Amino acid sequence: MSQNRFRILSSASLFLFAILYLPSPATGQSRQQKIMGDKLKFETDRTWFYNNLEQGFEEAKRLKQPMLVVLRCIPCEECVKLDDDLLEENAELKQLLKSFVKVRVVGTNGLNLSLFQFDTDQSFAAFIFNANGTLYGRFGTRSDRTQWEDDVSVEGLSKALEAALDLHRNYPSNQASLAGKQADKPMFDSPEKIPSLASRFKSTLDYEGDTVKSCIHCHMIGEGIKSHIRSEQKTIPNSLLFAYPHPKTVGLIMDPAQCATVKDVVPGSDGSKSGFKIGDRIITLSGQPILSIADFQWALHHAPDTSGSIEVVLERGGQTIDLSLVLQDSWRTQEDISWRASSWKLRQLGLGGMNVDLATDEERTKLGIKPGQMALTVQHVGAYAPHDRAKKAGILKGDVIVEYDGRTDLVRETDLLAYAINQVEIGRSVVIKIQRGTETKTVEVVTM
Repeated sequence: MSQNRFRILSSASLFLFAILYLPSPATGQSRQQKIMGDKLKFETDRTWFYNNLEQGFEEAKRLKQPMLVVLRCIPCEECVKLDDDLLEENAELKQLLKSFVKVRVVGTNGLNLSLFQFDTDQSFAAFIFNANGTLYGRFGTRSDRTQWEDDVSVEGLSKALEAALDLHRNYPSNQASLAGKQADKPMFDSPEKIPSLASRFKSTLDYEGDTVKSCIHCHMIGEGIKSHIRSEQKTIPNSLLFAYPHPKTVGLIMDPAQCATVKDVVPGSDGSKSGFKIGDRIITLSGQPILSIADFQWALHHAPDTSGSIEVVLERGGQTIDLSLVLQDSWRTQEDISWRASSWKLRQLGLGGMNVDLATDEERTKLGIKPGQMALTVQHVGAYAPHDRAKKAGILKGDVIVEYDGRTDLVRETDLLAYAINQVEIGRSVVIKIQRGTETKTVEVVTM
């Protein structure tokens, strides 16, 4: 492993360990044992409040300190892997955390969705509050199912905490600028009130029974809301289908080790056309102070769905500069949603339970498919209801989809999902053309 790669992994692994104190997995340790180990660790660590927001707010008010809330389902093993050999102590972060009242929230059961609004496809989320509930900022970003070192680091967290302390010192004179960091009343007050979750979950975890199965995971919130909208025969808006767009969607590659600082700009992108340059430190978006990539995502999440603009104040070479991030038509749909856990539900509803990926150059050559033409290789076909409709239709793993409902321009799985969910009527039979070796076949899959 190169020294650079080691440094990246050390930073990311340390970041997760420092704020989460996740117990080291023991050989043969069950998920339930990991949950109980995490509970014991935090309940005996007097520097953290465990699953008690009310006490946290009271303590923040008493000490006149900001409050750091870490939301993390335990154990969440699928999205983030820790290598204990790379963990080491970080004195700067440890010192910074002393300036915060720290709260550990496990699961989202009973979570106040008016207070906690975030990208629910993340594997963790951190929030920094004033004792009165005013939000200073968010931290925690992921733009890939397994790769996260491009989005978070211990250095980035330290920078965000430092910036939050500055906001806290200037509060309440800056209160008006923070108002946009929380939106209007959500569709549901808490996750267990979402219809598809209401019959399965309660407002608290069941520590006496199967704790794992009693937990409402973050991604279930987004899944449940989209399913509810679809059950009412309504179109899922792009603001939910393409929720919390990553800055990469507008061509801005952010530095995970800095505080909302541009690391690279993609030529020809909206960010490039708007005048962003490498090294720009974003101070505000839409008038809101920006502490992290997650804060940037919040601003993009509330931007116009089609064309529009976001007012930006940034620091460049010691000078403060005003810019407008101009968003082109359909900018939001450039986001990749295929990595998101909630997309499994979309595959069930629109694709009959299969997931696909871009065909390789070798597959294209073998099948005679030209570059740029639709070619999506089936990676998995659900075997059990309600994910088995593609299987029943005769689709096999390895088939290459070249046409869907007469469309040949759905190049990415993201494009296919969006079209299937929002352009195809629920219950309609869709004709899908596939290539299997030298054969071209057509099958029909019914949407849900």
